[in-house]
Amino acid sequence: MAKACLLLAICAVSGLNLPPLLAQLPTVPETLKYAVEWRMVPAGTAKLSFAPLARTGNSPSQPVSEVRLHLESVGLVSRLFRVEDDYTAMLGQNLCAQSELVTAREGNRNKETRVLFDPQARKATWTERDLAKNATSIKDVEIPACVHDLIGGLMLLRTLRLEPGKTAQIPLSDGKKFVQARVEAQEREDLKTELGVLKTIKYELFLFNNVLYKRPGHLHIWLTDDEKRTPVQLQARMQFTIGTITFRIQKPAETQQP
Repeated sequence: MAKACLLLAICAVSGLNLPPLLAQLPTVPETLKYAVEWRMVPAGTAKLSFAPLARTGNSPSQPVSEVRLHLESVGLVSRLFRVEDDYTAMLGQNLCAQSELVTAREGNRNKETRVLFDPQARKATWTERDLAKNATSIKDVEIPACVHDLIGGLMLLRTLRLEPGKTAQIPLSDGKKFVQARVEAQEREDLKTELGVLKTIKYELFLFNNVLYKRPGHLHIWLTDDEKRTPVQLQARMQFTIGTITFRIQKPAETQQP
């Protein structure tokens, strides 16, 4: 569940047809770490990494950057239902998705999912291998020439300045479905975090309620209101039986002195 909620939060901000970029992506590798809470109980950790890639030519099919997400359950939640998931996305120019790979080890489930995005054919192909059952499923969906994956879209939102009261439509695909989702900048908020009280902008991402996902729910993300536009909190509020899942940014580990 933790993986799904972070992916939901991130994918909702992908592929915006919005004004020109106002900030640059990190030019050096960046890693952000989060504590995950479920119903106010420590449930896991998340590590989100972005890395620019060196280019060896001018081919449009050559990846420009890579995004990785690692999710791991902890404590009581881990004893009840262990989760260890990894997500990798290769991005091209303008953060257009080229491919993604997800390995999900959740309880007794062990699955590997690959998505290939073909801008020439305007098609995404989703392939899932159930390693426990030795079964494979394949689906495809039509997409625009440039579409964004479930993780890389977060990097795009960080480069934009969507002010409170503004909305945008989002071309979004997870490899099985393509939708035009909506993102809304709601308000500026002083948010208490491990890093101190930060000035942020709160966004609502409309993916639930029969958009990309059928179930009812609300999804929010807080970005710092500065040039870095760091994602410092993500929250999914679901129906009562599931509850609220929150990702809160953690302080970087202290550097050991020699």
